[in-house]
Amino acid sequence: MSTLQDFYGPNAGYVLELYERYQQDPASVDADARALFASGFTPPTDRPTSVSPPADTRSVAPAIAPIDIVKVVAAARLARIVRELGHLDAQLDPLGSPPPGDRALELATHHLTTDDLAALPASVVGGPLAQGAANALEAVGRLRQAYSGAVGYEDDHIQVAEEREWLREAVESARFFAQVTPEDKREVLERLTEVDTFEQFLQKTPPYQGQKRFSIEGLDMMVPILDAIIHCTARTGTREVVVGMAHRGRLNVLAHILGKPYAAILAEFPNPAAPGSGKKTAVSGTDALGYTGDVKYHKGYRRGYVEKGLSEMPITLVPNPSHLEFVNPAVEGRARAAQEVRSSAGAPVRDKRASLAILIHGDAAFPGQGVVAETLNLSQIPGYTVGGTIHIIGNNQIGFTTDPKDDRSTLYASDLAKGFEIPIVHVNSDDPASCIAVARMACAYREKFGKDFLIDLIGYRRYGHNETDEPAFTQPRMYEKIRSYPRIREIWAKELERQGLVTRDEAEAMVTAVQARLLEAKNTPPAAAAAGATRNPDTLTDDPGAVGAKTAVSEDRLRSINDAITSVPNGFTADAKLVKTVLGIRKTALDQANAILWGHAEALALGSILQDSTPIRMSGQDTERGTFGHRNLVLHDPTNGKQYNPLLSLPGAKASFAIYNSALSETAALGFEYGYSVHATNTLVIWEAQYGDFANGAQVIIDQFIASGNAKWNQSPSVVLLLPHGYEGGGPEHSSARLERYLQLCSGDNMRVANCTTAAQYFHLLRRQAAQLEAVPRPLVVMTPKSLLRHPRAASSLQDLTSGTFQPVLDDPRGTERRAGVTRLVLCSGKIYVDLAYGAGPQFVPRDEYVSGSHVAIARVEELNPFPAREVASLLQSYPNLREVAWVQEEPRNMGAWTFLQPRLAELLSGRDCILRYIGRPEAASPAEGSASDHAAEQNRIVAEAYRVVSATGTETTGKETNGSGKNGRNGSTYGVKASAKTGAPVATTTQITEVNSEREGGDTVPA
Repeated sequence: MSTLQDFYGPNAGYVLELYERYQQDPASVDADARALFASGFTPPTDRPTSVSPPADTRSVAPAIAPIDIVKVVAAARLARIVRELGHLDAQLDPLGSPPPGDRALELATHHLTTDDLAALPASVVGGPLAQGAANALEAVGRLRQAYSGAVGYEDDHIQVAEEREWLREAVESARFFAQVTPEDKREVLERLTEVDTFEQFLQKTPPYQGQKRFSIEGLDMMVPILDAIIHCTARTGTREVVVGMAHRGRLNVLAHILGKPYAAILAEFPNPAAPGSGKKTAVSGTDALGYTGDVKYHKGYRRGYVEKGLSEMPITLVPNPSHLEFVNPAVEGRARAAQEVRSSAGAPVRDKRASLAILIHGDAAFPGQGVVAETLNLSQIPGYTVGGTIHIIGNNQIGFTTDPKDDRSTLYASDLAKGFEIPIVHVNSDDPASCIAVARMACAYREKFGKDFLIDLIGYRRYGHNETDEPAFTQPRMYEKIRSYPRIREIWAKELERQGLVTRDEAEAMVTAVQARLLEAKNTPPAAAAAGATRNPDTLTDDPGAVGAKTAVSEDRLRSINDAITSVPNGFTADAKLVKTVLGIRKTALDQANAILWGHAEALALGSILQDSTPIRMSGQDTERGTFGHRNLVLHDPTNGKQYNPLLSLPGAKASFAIYNSALSETAALGFEYGYSVHATNTLVIWEAQYGDFANGAQVIIDQFIASGNAKWNQSPSVVLLLPHGYEGGGPEHSSARLERYLQLCSGDNMRVANCTTAAQYFHLLRRQAAQLEAVPRPLVVMTPKSLLRHPRAASSLQDLTSGTFQPVLDDPRGTERRAGVTRLVLCSGKIYVDLAYGAGPQFVPRDEYVSGSHVAIARVEELNPFPAREVASLLQSYPNLREVAWVQEEPRNMGAWTFLQPRLAELLSGRDCILRYIGRPEAASPAEGSASDHAAEQNRIVAEAYRVVSATGTETTGKETNGSGKNGRNGSTYGVKASAKTGAPVATTTQITEVNSEREGGDTVPA
């Protein structure tokens, strides 16, 4: 055991400082110090004001002057605080606003003077900057220059000591600054000249002046920073870079990082004077089916980066809507897809160096939009990590027109990143050398630790939010400074002149050369400009339908797959209850009629898809087990905690399989899978919501990317959404997956929406999606069941999987022998079919009304979009004596499929003397009743109404006769159309029904 008397001079102060840190946080000191203090080290109760070296009678060495230990400790503490809080005194704002500072950085706080520091040795400060310093005063000065200059560093929130030590060594050795050569400085000037001249050309030249472009001016160094990152990345073996950013600076990044031709960019500006102005031109898009295009500052692009001695490296700027940060998870998903090799059985083989994700954020959006935190949370989760993302906050110190004090609760825009232990470096955007050094530091950190790094690039915005906005209305004092503030290209040109690296004539010649290129681009003929307008790798085919896929699987293959998914390897113990209730049942299900349940059919489909050489990625909350315990694709050994995934060892598999439980996230999780599917176009990517209505949290991803990415950006997403849906008395939440929202987003074949009723239909649907990933890529939204997961009437038999294919429409199985007598055709979709056709007894036998009623047939529309018009028309024609077609649904009238199907069904019935009716819940603000008893009453009413048939005389064969005097919708009325005898046009009619009032009670239930 030791005491302070064992140390003297500067060492005593240093050890005492370490001991104080150890008491606050043992992890803050190195292992040797922890061992010393843990062994019983105790400082003396009376601290000496000075300590001299111990007497050494064996030596005649000269005496060492006493040193004031209190001053030593104070100096060491000051040095530590400069390292931790020096950023608060850094000169980060190009416009010169003073830093916030901190009293702990002041000498007086530590009862020190400059004379005190001058009297202490530099070793009190320690670290690389103390080497060669005359005393502690000089060493502290060097420390302040490093930590409080044009760069501010934050790393104290990082819990891994090795990372902190690496970062501080990098700062104090200045090795990344030393690497900025004269050649680098000149290249930065050339790049800044391109950036600045391009923006000024757009600002001053008709017809571009005054048009929205969201210029980069004030953050011009973003482009050289990206250059530096991409160069470093290429040198370390990265094979692809994926970039995501919002509007600001996008045109400049497209031009100078992605290499999009000036002519192509200029051609996308509206030209009021041009012939045919306002019409769609080839320059603005393509002739793809349903293509609408997007504004120029939302578009993506791709180029091949080539550097001497290196292979071509693709760089992709991902298209992004006005929802600023929502591109973040899509970029991460693309980067992850680029890192994985999926061409062999088992888990994907991942190389984190294969790709780099770069995300450019807005200073108000980074802390303000929750998708940022959701995406950061994915960064170290096994199924989502990409080996580190480099983040850049383009910090112009204004959010739209909002001051920082009004748009965040933190000092810095970057503070959110601290919770994820991401190193943060703030840098003044008007210090190009520091910007390049920081970019290289970010690359080196990511390369070494495989973790995210954040650069807070602090600048300003020369114009308003866009070029039509007057910023002085809201920030008059700031813009008074900006109007007279020199441009960074001018500042840097003068600095290089001072350093003798360029002459004034050389700097001006650079500007002239760029201006000439821009004028040439302006005069480029439209056809030539169009040639470079779109270089998007995500081209979508115009094939109008998903037909023709062979989805049946031979019996031998299915039995082989079934053996694999119901067996465990030697030495693995499966849960006994799981063996009894799942694996055991599945093992014999192929030999029984209607014994293949939903989750079993899914596992067989996935196994067969892997054998067909299609990789699969599946994710979602609790997806390995399934929300309702129906999947169980990952088994857990209760004796040792080991896991076993049978699809990773599937005989005959020719592609990889991955399944992950996601974070409790919808927006980022689904955005990630969208990005993955766009990049890995040959992979079946599946995302499952825990409950269907949880997808509400990802509505931006669904609206702006999945449903419209094809139309806006010519992308080809094929992600599958599994959304549990069905009314079972559980209350307003988790009953509805909001089917109506997806149908509202459908146009033609942009998205497939299905609501299946049998396990076999789901089996064939998944296989069809996998078979057409590259030929006809489309997103697929499936309303998956809850109670039907184990319902015998939703189960299928082996022959249902070995023959046939997915059927968009399923006729009444009794239809063949009863067609002539049917006067009402009930159409429905999903779980309501079981309620209509079967009773609630233990055997789920057909309802009496269904068995005995000869006038009603029940058919199912299993695929709602693309609307199967041909199949429905054929179905209608097969019933020659129809008087009524009734659409029956569980959802309220303003929800579900009714508003989507009503005009389509009316068109098919045009010319026939046949009424179209709506039967279901009345219009409502909430999807379902809050009471299980009210739910049951309402379901029974809907079923009864479905069988209430109007006879030839106009009376109803069951129930109370009603007339058409009621109001539509809110009172629970039905709605119908019939064809006019003269014109065949739809005519509105109504029939009054009984309303069931419901008390609203809370509570969730999970079906067994």
